[in-house]
Amino acid sequence: RLAADMTNPALDSRLLAPLLSDPDTAELFSDHAAIQSMLGFESTLARCQERLGLIPHGAGEVIAAAARQFKPDLEALARGSEAAGHPVAALVSQLRKQAAPYGSHVHAGATAQDVMDTALVMRLKVALARFDASLQGLIEGLAVLAEHYRDTLMAGRTRYQQAVPVTFGLKTAAWLLPLVRHRIRLREIRPRVLLVQFGGAAGTLSVLRGRGLLVMEALARELDLGVPSAPWHAQRDGFAELAAWLSLLTSSLGKIGLDIGLLAQSEVGEVHDGSKGISSAMPHKSNPVRSETLVAIGRANANLLSGMHQAAMHEHERSGSAWTLEWLTLPQMATLTGAALRHASSIVNSLEVNAERMAMNIERSGRLALAEAAVLTLSDHVDLEEARRVVSEASRQARASGIDLFEILAQERTFAIDWESARDPTNWLGSAREFVDRAVAEARASISTAG
Repeated sequence: RLAADMTNPALDSRLLAPLLSDPDTAELFSDHAAIQSMLGFESTLARCQERLGLIPHGAGEVIAAAARQFKPDLEALARGSEAAGHPVAALVSQLRKQAAPYGSHVHAGATAQDVMDTALVMRLKVALARFDASLQGLIEGLAVLAEHYRDTLMAGRTRYQQAVPVTFGLKTAAWLLPLVRHRIRLREIRPRVLLVQFGGAAGTLSVLRGRGLLVMEALARELDLGVPSAPWHAQRDGFAELAAWLSLLTSSLGKIGLDIGLLAQSEVGEVHDGSKGISSAMPHKSNPVRSETLVAIGRANANLLSGMHQAAMHEHERSGSAWTLEWLTLPQMATLTGAALRHASSIVNSLEVNAERMAMNIERSGRLALAEAAVLTLSDHVDLEEARRVVSEASRQARASGIDLFEILAQERTFAIDWESARDPTNWLGSAREFVDRAVAEARASISTAG
């Protein structure tokens, strides 16, 4: 393996990769993709320098042709990585031999970090475009679900217990809105991340005799990347910000997975994510594998994020150790994110919703989720503290006996209260439907704006 092959054993495993990795994202961080993007940097650099008269006429096309036809000696590149701490020196040496008679003009004015940073940014650009497209699909799918289940009654739950009635549309809207914000964040982040790197030995480009900025600008144009105010060899806040975004996104997807996993429990049975989670020992089980994987990836990226914050601390003008830590961390986070988006898309497209079970679970609880509604109803006739005391005692009896809360309250004949109306959960949804409508409108507006 080369230092540029920035994955990890679990993500490379033929056994685990189908679950934890994403083939398209993983390929962007393969040896082949790393080499091709580094060659793309070198050939583009040569063409730009030829146009600016910094290397002989014809040298740029010879170097570009050599890069197109390049056949790497992988063993030599691996040895070079071990010796130099990166594969660029060995790669440049091989390319120079294949670019005769202009081989000496390969890599002119550049340093290894220029090559590897820009090559990584080139591949991140592709990954982020794919993530953006996947996010748009998820937002569209969740908006449809939120709208469809806008009025579908279910128990809202806080601290693992039934709280008050909500709708499944409202729960779906709570999954949807963070993704809308993440897509906005991605648009904001991209200009700070997708920047060319070209600074030479220590960020001065001194060997280009005052024309370094012209080369950097030309290189950025050719690669369709942004131009930084100065080389960012030791300024890694952009990559750290991207890592934070990856962690935020997978945490939000993990929240969806966690909710679905809890709602899929046998005793709850309100949704299932469509996974074919076969148990090796229990034939009756259908484990929510996709949802569980979203939770695992969200937690893994949260752990990896600390590594990227550590890697943001580069000593002086260049660092070897912090740079290497990025190779170990950022590609893992991106690949895990690709997998999470893939699983989330599958969940949205195959989610099974049991609306009858949702309503039944409120009934089975003795309508304790309507205790707040009972307090409000009773407070029209007694002071609020007394209403709370009466409903609290009635709730205790309902839990102990299994009798409906409102049957117990109806035995209180002191007041003429329409308990039958009060016990209807659809009368206590507050602004849930309006919140769903607002969330769906925001989501669709964001898609239209992005388009």
